[in-house]
This record gives sequence, structure tokens and C-alpha cells, in this order.
Amino acid sequence: MKNVLVFPCGSEIGLEIHNALKYSKDFKLFGGSSVDDHGKFVYENYIPDIPFIDDDNLLDCLNNIIEEYDIDLIYPSHDDVVLKLAELKNDLNAHVVVSNDETCDICRSKSKTYKYFKGCDFIPKVYDISKDSFDDLSYVESIAEGEFPIFLKPDVGQGAKGVAIANSVDDLRHHFFENPGLIAVEYLPNDEYTIDCFSAKGELLYCEMRERIRVKDGISVNAITIETEETVREIAKTINSKLTFDGAWFFQLKKDRENQYKLLEIAPRIAGTMALHRNTGINFPLLTLYVHLGVDVSIIANKNRLTIDRALTNRFKYEIDYDRVYLDFDDTVFVKGKINTYLMMFLYQCVNEGKEIILITKHIKDIDETLKGLKIDINLFDKIIRLTKEDNKSEFMDNEKASIFIDDSFSERLAISNELGIPVFDLDAIESLIDWRM
Repeated sequence: MKNVLVFPCGSEIGLEIHNALKYSKDFKLFGGSSVDDHGKFVYENYIPDIPFIDDDNLLDCLNNIIEEYDIDLIYPSHDDVVLKLAELKNDLNAHVVVSNDETCDICRSKSKTYKYFKGCDFIPKVYDISKDSFDDLSYVESIAEGEFPIFLKPDVGQGAKGVAIANSVDDLRHHFFENPGLIAVEYLPNDEYTIDCFSAKGELLYCEMRERIRVKDGISVNAITIETEETVREIAKTINSKLTFDGAWFFQLKKDRENQYKLLEIAPRIAGTMALHRNTGINFPLLTLYVHLGVDVSIIANKNRLTIDRALTNRFKYEIDYDRVYLDFDDTVFVKGKINTYLMMFLYQCVNEGKEIILITKHIKDIDETLKGLKIDINLFDKIIRLTKEDNKSEFMDNEKASIFIDDSFSERLAISNELGIPVFDLDAIESLIDWRM
């Protein structure tokens, strides 16, 4: 088993790497971060306070972590970190999961990317405008005449941060003086696509499109797999022939006013929404690790159409200690004619942690037969307490062990809280008891 440090682990990329690798028997994950973020609630092995990439102590700190935790591979999960660790890889005492530093450098800058692929018909028109251009306003006017709207975006950046649309020379001047790091390109008004790719030993092994249906803060939160056009495959082959990729990478396209594909950017890394194609069978982070370990890989993917929709997800850290769980059955384990699968996930978490589970129920039928019919093994429960409707549950519970109580009934929860003083939970609060760290 290889130890893998994902840094920074709380980025959307780091979270996708975790989702892709958390069940792999070949790798043990460590999450590292410079600031406490969502990664702390996801990675069981969490390493805080790693210096930022512009800190002079970064190299020494990473090598200390490598030695202390016996790290075999470092998986960078942010664009700036990808480039920085590509530059430092010869001085780090663990293998860095990146493509070569030239590829990383070209891809990090949109102007470098467009210059590198100059002459290719998929490169958008780039206007030779900078902050200094406005010393000669006639020059800017001559460039921009008849070209508005013009799209402005940071030369180095990701997502939709800092982008703007200029409809006049005054707009151009305002935005360039506000952010001198912008580049000006032709406005592409049509749909946007991401093409997830995988390369090994110079060969493009996978190339499939997804349409970005809904985007929030530059992140695709709704996307769907679509059939990849041959034109797009040719663009991918051209990019792959000119740059060197070791594993997963992606590029983004939009159509221009003539409905021709134009390149937005290329990234030699995992994308958060690669989760879409991962669920068709292409585990990009896993395949990439295998490539970096020198393992020959092959590709297999389901062809069914798939949609992903993403939203904010709750993760909790409850400061509560308990060794025993009391829980009701009717409308708790069994709700609206179905097994409560979310609660069952929590119960098996309790099994893994060695916590005692006691079912305390007023079920009017034979509870053993009901459980059998639902295919719930009675051995899941350390004890089953069978009560009549008149029984008071608190009289059959004790405080010999630190306990919690789960029941859909408010009156039952209120009585247990008052009489035993233990934490009580309704079904909607089960999510706060789930430990998602792996």
C-alpha cells in the first residue's frame, strides 16, 4: 500500500481525489492543507498548517511530512500547487503526481497556451491590449473597432474569477486599470464544454465531452455526458501531441459566432466534475497514480448517458462521546414503508466503532419476523427490548454507558431527555452523527 498526500485536500479537486481513492486497497490517503477547510471533515488522516506555496519553508515542511508519515506520492490539487510542485519535484523526497514542468507552466498561463498553439484553428482571437496600451488611445480604438463585445479574463486564474465583458473602450480601460493581469479575447457566446482526457506514454487513451449546463463561481454544478464530436477528438489529439501529459487532464471549449470550437484553457490535473465520467467507469485519480507508478492501464467505460448535479453538502463534527445507541423501530428504522438506509449507514458505522446498538420498540407485530422480512439481521442489534404501548422507555434504559437515543417521536425524545439527561436525535439529525472521514 502506498501513502498519498493530497494537497490542498479541501479544494474541489482534493475532494474529488478523495472520493475516487477512498475505497482503493492500494493507497492510503493523507489530506494536507494550509488553512482548515472542508478537507478536515473528509480526510481521516489530516495534516494542517502546511505553508502556502510562496513560503520559503514549503520545501522543508513537505520533506518533513514525507519522512514523518512515510509519504510515497504527493498529489497536488490546485492549479498553482500543480505548477509549484512540478518545479520542486526534484527536491522533494516523494514522487509528485504531475506532468512535466514545461506542460504545467504553459497550461497555467492562458497567454502562453494561446501563443504555444498559435496557428491552430481552435485558438480564439487574442487582442494585443494591456494596461500600457491606453497611453495611445487611438491604438486601442483601432484594435477594438467593430470587435465589441470583447471578453476579458485573468491570464493566470481558474473558474470565473475576474472575468468581465467589455462593450466599449471605456470598459476596456476600466477593467485593465482595475486588473492589469487580464487578457482580451474574442467573445464566445455559445455553450461551454469540458473534455476529460487521459494520457499515458504519450498516447491519448480517453477523450470524452461533458456539457456544462449550470455553472456557479466557475465550477460546473450540473453537467451531462454527450457524444464527443470528431472535431473535438482532433483538437484533443493535437494538444496531446504538443504537450506531455502523465495521466488525467482536461480542456474547455466554447463555440464562436460561426459555431466553431475555440479553446478556453487546458489544465494538466484532475477536475472536480470529473466525478461525472468517473461514474461511467473512468477513475482518473486512480489511473493517474497507476501511470506514475509505472503500471500499464487500460480503459473501460459505460456508454449510458449520465447527469451530475452538485450542491453544498453538510458535514459535521459532533463533540459528543457515546458507547451505546438506543433507537426506536417504527418510523425510525422503518419509515414510510421502506428501510431508512441513511440510519442503517450510521448503525454500521457504530458496528465498525464497536458501539453497542439496542433496539427498543413498541412494534405491535413480532419484531424478529418483521426484521427477517426486511432482511435486517437481528444480530445487528446487541439487544432488542420489546415493549407494550403502555411501557415507559426510560424505565428500560440506563446510564451505565454513555448513550444517545434516536426516535422520530418528539414526546419520546422529550421524556428520555428529561428523565435520563442523554442526547436525543430525530431522524433529520442523523447526518450530524455520520463520520465521513476515510
